[in-house]
Amino acid sequence: MTAEPFIALLLIWQLRRINKRSFVRPEWDKPLRNAMFTVLGIMVFQAVLPDLLTTWLWHVAMVLFIIAIFKMEELQAIRNLAIAFLPLMAVALLKDIVGLLPESIEHKFDGYLNFAFPASVIWMIVMLIIFNKQRKALEKEHRKTEDEEQQKKIAEARKAELEVLVAERTSEILQQKNELERTIEELRNTQSQLIQSEKMASLGALTAGIAHEIQNPLNFVNNFSEVNTELIEELKAEHLKPGSERSVQHEQQLLNDISENEQKIIHHGKRADAIVKGMLLHSRISTGQKEPTDINAVVDEYLRLSYHGLRAKDKTFNAKYEANLDETIGQIKIVPQDIGRVLLNLFNNAFYAVTEKKKENVSGYEPTVTVTTKQIETNIAADIGQREGGVLVTVADNGNGIPDDVLKKIFQPFFTTKPPGEGTGLGLSLSYDIVRAHGGEIRVETAPGEGSKFTIALPRDQS
Repeated sequence: MTAEPFIALLLIWQLRRINKRSFVRPEWDKPLRNAMFTVLGIMVFQAVLPDLLTTWLWHVAMVLFIIAIFKMEELQAIRNLAIAFLPLMAVALLKDIVGLLPESIEHKFDGYLNFAFPASVIWMIVMLIIFNKQRKALEKEHRKTEDEEQQKKIAEARKAELEVLVAERTSEILQQKNELERTIEELRNTQSQLIQSEKMASLGALTAGIAHEIQNPLNFVNNFSEVNTELIEELKAEHLKPGSERSVQHEQQLLNDISENEQKIIHHGKRADAIVKGMLLHSRISTGQKEPTDINAVVDEYLRLSYHGLRAKDKTFNAKYEANLDETIGQIKIVPQDIGRVLLNLFNNAFYAVTEKKKENVSGYEPTVTVTTKQIETNIAADIGQREGGVLVTVADNGNGIPDDVLKKIFQPFFTTKPPGEGTGLGLSLSYDIVRAHGGEIRVETAPGEGSKFTIALPRDQS
């Protein structure tokens, strides 16, 4: 029996193994398995068949198999294995060919063939070792490639999942963004409404103060007008008397009284006119333009309007107020309506504070609000940042003061300590913004149980 059957069996087995591992040609698996069984069958029946015939059949079959291995790209994986067996098969083929020659010639090649056989075996062993190492390296590379492909598939699957999650999260964020934008718009609308409510509350307080303030000069005008009517009637009656009964001196006295009353009517009429003009000045829409203004006049006007407005609202209200105004200040550039709103808010808060303390029935307590204006010729404190001097307006009260936890929040929008319905919580916030817009600063000093003092620092020229 020659070596070809074992070599064929080994090559077919290796080819089938490689094919299963790499799936080069999956349809070959069944034919290769049948080929293995055929080789095994031929090896079994080789003992029955003529040895010479089967030997040459194996030689022909192996030559065709080797040619097929080197011709077909699909069988490239076992070329190195075929190369390992080529010398051994060549030696077997040469030995059988030489065996057909005369015995004398055959003996001449026996030495070469005897040397070539172990050499071909050694070649086979070396090539098998090399092939085995290459096979292991290829398997390792193949496993690495499979792992990389698996990792790539996992990464792609994860990427697809992340893309879906990102898309979902982006959709949620966009939805939240839209909801926040709607909420912000609603808050802006609400804030605008509350600011308008604060302005209307301020205007309401002013209107009440103006009504109370204007009532006094109107009463004087009405009273002196009635008195003048009576004096004129009396003068007419005196003038109609006979000449002997008429008193020129009495007529002159009546005329003097009428003239004096007329002057009083004109005086109080002008006073009412000034109050009405002040009301119109406050109620008109602010242009936001700064103009030279007598700050002392603004302080005095809004202090009286605040006081009389509270008196008109609450008949039991009573408090003392003092105004210490620096007459050397002159005019400064401000927006009168805006600064007036700031002052009105501070005055109302001060009167509210002293009224609340008065309700505690403290012995010897007299509710007092003091307003002071002062000119600063040199630069005001550097941290306020005034230029070329300015004006300080101070509003002090002797109420209960402001607790520390409240003091930190008084300039926050919508924060108030007043009961519901009595304040929007925007007064001090708006005042702070107005003063800052004028390039000034507003500060507060307080002592629990003793009172509070708000100081407004305004530059003389904010241009």
